[in-house]
Amino acid sequence: MAGVIKKKALSAGDGAGAPPVRRRSSGIKRRWIVNNMSIVALLLAALFIMGGAFAANYYYDSLYNALKSRANTNANNFTTYMSATYNEFYRYAQQQATEFSDKNKMEMQVLDSNGLIISSSTGLVAGTAPAVSDVKDCIETGKLASFTGYDPRTEERIMAVTAPVFRRGGDVLVGEVRFVSSLKLLDKQVGRIYMMLAGAALAVLLLIAVTNQFFIHSIVNPVLKINELAQKIAQGQYGVRLDMDFRDEMGELCNTINNMSTEIARMEKLKNDFISSVSHELRTPLTAIGGWAETVENNLDDPATVETGLDVIRKETTRLSQMVEEMLDFSRIESGRMKLQTEIFDLRGDVYDALFVYNEMLRQEGIETFYYEPEQPVYVNGDRNRLRQVFLNVIDNAAKYGKDGGRIELFMEQAEGQAVVRIRDYGVGIPAEELPLVKEKFFKGSSRQRGAGIGLAVCDEIAAMHGGSLDIESEYGEGTTAIVRLPLAQPIGGSDETTEPI
Repeated sequence: MAGVIKKKALSAGDGAGAPPVRRRSSGIKRRWIVNNMSIVALLLAALFIMGGAFAANYYYDSLYNALKSRANTNANNFTTYMSATYNEFYRYAQQQATEFSDKNKMEMQVLDSNGLIISSSTGLVAGTAPAVSDVKDCIETGKLASFTGYDPRTEERIMAVTAPVFRRGGDVLVGEVRFVSSLKLLDKQVGRIYMMLAGAALAVLLLIAVTNQFFIHSIVNPVLKINELAQKIAQGQYGVRLDMDFRDEMGELCNTINNMSTEIARMEKLKNDFISSVSHELRTPLTAIGGWAETVENNLDDPATVETGLDVIRKETTRLSQMVEEMLDFSRIESGRMKLQTEIFDLRGDVYDALFVYNEMLRQEGIETFYYEPEQPVYVNGDRNRLRQVFLNVIDNAAKYGKDGGRIELFMEQAEGQAVVRIRDYGVGIPAEELPLVKEKFFKGSSRQRGAGIGLAVCDEIAAMHGGSLDIESEYGEGTTAIVRLPLAQPIGGSDETTEPI
């Protein structure tokens, strides 16, 4: 007979438009170029100074060492020659200055003990004294002395090295040998080196500026576009996308932004649908309650009208309360405030009780119900009230969407360490394109049935909080099966009743 729950034990083996976004491209580009180029410019300036100083020191030290070597060698030669006679020092000085072979590179001078020129390879007048400090320092210290700077007589930059000449076998100073070289060509050479270093630095800066443009094009410009897209989304233009193709981390970021925009657009649509649906669903029972309350008030003398009106008010109030409770549960889940009061219990009784609650309604709708459970207890560790809420919601959906099939079947079994509950109806089923979305929040699809579209989403979250799952299987035109899976638990007190799969 329709409406009677036929209970059978299973044995083992049974189975919008926004204002335009102002582009702020110059700020990040300018900051990147200024910061990057400043660091590079400082490094190049340091390398320029160090490189130029190294080159200058190298050339000037080389010239100084050459002059020093010449001066010491010739001073030693003069000391050796002085072993003959002191007077011949002058004749030998004239001979050495006249026969000097590097006149085009440097000047050789021979001076007496007072610092006066005896002879010079350039023909300077004898008896004159150089106007720089190296000769005086050499006479005073008796050691080699040098000078680098401008010659007051010629106003030319020179480098001079003076070595003392002593009488052989003694420490009597008899004269000096001096070598002088102009620094004009050497200064030009060092200047050319500085120019080459400056050119190289400018070339490096230019190269870095060009590479920065490539970097800005490949990194900064996409970042600016992503910023524009984010501003558009913030202004309500949901669903806009970035049309860029990169095969690196920037491409992954663009894809993520596009997916986020698409998801926000979809959620915005679902939210709007939810608000519209909830507004309608709330208005309908409130209208019925208000209308029947007025009818009852005007027909207090008609018991039939009063009874009918109170019955409608009671049913609509219950439905309104269920809708509000669903929304509150949804809010608790979204904010993480839903807590479970868990205990270990036999799931069979609670599933049967959930089905029994709908027995009268199903009978009135002409729907047959069949319930199949295992012979052994099915222990789970969970919140009885929340799990009963899951089964009540799923059975209610089967009654609403599957009443045309006239039959609802509920199967319970243990399989692979899980309690498995299947609720099957033989209604019209769910279209294939809507099946992946039925557990989405606010989704109602093409169904004309009442509801806010959050019942299955809440049930799915509750099942997940228990470590289980809620799956929906459907063939359009053949009905729908809701499958609730929950982890099995050992009974309290180590009962002999097994919870192994049967």
